[in-house]
Amino acid sequence: MKKISTEKTTPQQPKTQPEIGGKKWVEIWSAQCGECFKWRIIPSEDEYEEIRSKFIEDPFVCSKKPGFSCNDKADIEYDKSRTWVIDKPNTPKTPTGFKRRMTLRRNGSKIDCHYKTPNGTKQLRTPTDVSNFLTSYPEYNNGHISVQHFSFITPKIMQDTLPPT
Repeated sequence: MKKISTEKTTPQQPKTQPEIGGKKWVEIWSAQCGECFKWRIIPSEDEYEEIRSKFIEDPFVCSKKPGFSCNDKADIEYDKSRTWVIDKPNTPKTPTGFKRRMTLRRNGSKIDCHYKTPNGTKQLRTPTDVSNFLTSYPEYNNGHISVQHFSFITPKIMQDTLPPT
């Protein structure tokens, strides 16, 4: 399962995206079919997160995308035209109201992860930040959200697709 990103262009989807230097950088959310290994574009960050959160127990296959099968041409090819990153399977889906944001460091060496809070007052950068926020703002917790619903594991940058520096 991969998330495709680029520093070079303004993204078209999803509406809420990770940023680099103030510029949005996710161009396309995608998943690789577990049967034919073709790449399928996922239309939204929310759908992508749903697939990613259950990937091990319920692998993505082409037939899960309406109107598609393994017999169809791939939606997109893995190449060097954009920077690709790969998420760890079964990363928890971001709790409703929170936004998971990642920032690619300028040198392309690493991605930093944080969460924006529903009230927009905080950027949570560590599990301790999450715990403190949920304690301080119980109205956003509703007893259903815990630190385990947040993951600070960052996607792996596919070094062979980084632009030359």
